[in-house]
Amino acid sequence: MQALRQEARRDLLAESRKHEATKLLCQVPCIGPIRAALLIALIQTPHRFRTKRQLWSYSGLGIQTRTSGEYRYVEGQLRRSKKPVELRGLNKNRNNDLKNIFKGAATRASSCTGPLNEFYGALLAKGTKPSMARLTVARKIAAITLIIWKKGVGFDAKHLKTQAA
Repeated sequence: MQALRQEARRDLLAESRKHEATKLLCQVPCIGPIRAALLIALIQTPHRFRTKRQLWSYSGLGIQTRTSGEYRYVEGQLRRSKKPVELRGLNKNRNNDLKNIFKGAATRASSCTGPLNEFYGALLAKGTKPSMARLTVARKIAAITLIIWKKGVGFDAKHLKTQAA
C-alpha cells in the first residue's frame, strides 16, 4: 500500500508541474507542491470566483447568517426590524477537500516561522481566540491564493495587511 501511495504522489506532482500556476501557488507560505497540486485539481480555474468571499463560501470558510422576521408591521406600516442578523457559524454547503487544504495550511502557519505566523501572532495579541485566528489565517491564505493565481504575480507580504471585515 505504501508503494502505491508513493506512486500516486509522484503522478500527482508530475501532473501538477504541467501547470504554470504551480510555481505561483508554491510561493504562498505553507502551500507546498502537494497542496498546490490539489488546489489546481479542485479549483481548476481561479476565474470561477469573482471575489474572495465566493471562494470562502465554496471552501466552507464563509460565515453563515440567518434572519427571520426581517419586516414587521408597526402602526399599520411595514418596517424593517431592528433585530440584528444572527451568526450561525461556517457554511455547511462546502468542498471538504478545499476546506482541509486551507485549514491545514493555517494550522501549519500558526506553528512555523514566517509572515503568516506573525499575522497569526498579531491576531492573538489583539485577543482573538486561537481557533478564530486560525480561521482568519485560512481565509487570508485563500484570498492570497486567489489573488496570486488570478493576476499571475508572486507572493508579497503586503497582502497580509489586516483590514476591516
